[in-house]
Amino acid sequence: MATNRSRRLRKKLCVDEFQELGFELNLTYKDGLDDKAIDDFLDAFLDDAIAANGLSYVGGDDYGFVCLGKRGSVDEEQRTQVEAWLKGRSELTEYKLSPLMDVWYPENPINPA
Repeated sequence: MATNRSRRLRKKLCVDEFQELGFELNLTYKDGLDDKAIDDFLDAFLDDAIAANGLSYVGGDDYGFVCLGKRGSVDEEQRTQVEAWLKGRSELTEYKLSPLMDVWYPENPINPA
């Protein structure tokens, strides 16, 4: 596809100045944690870490992607808030957050601000 795109097309494709950022999340639960405890953890995670920060989560109980709840990008502060919330949870043995990355085209580098 041509690189000389109109503003309207760049916006529609979410590229260049309209690039949207998010991050991947991997969760590892403690051994022996029952399904009810995992469901309770996920409910609290979605309410307290995701919705409270204006974010959305797409994925399952052990892997997903966090992006902004509306058009736009997650910022480093929001990523740090999610990480801080996960740090205080006893249900997890490990969690990994990726650096911010392009939501629509993960292989593309992040545009400088």
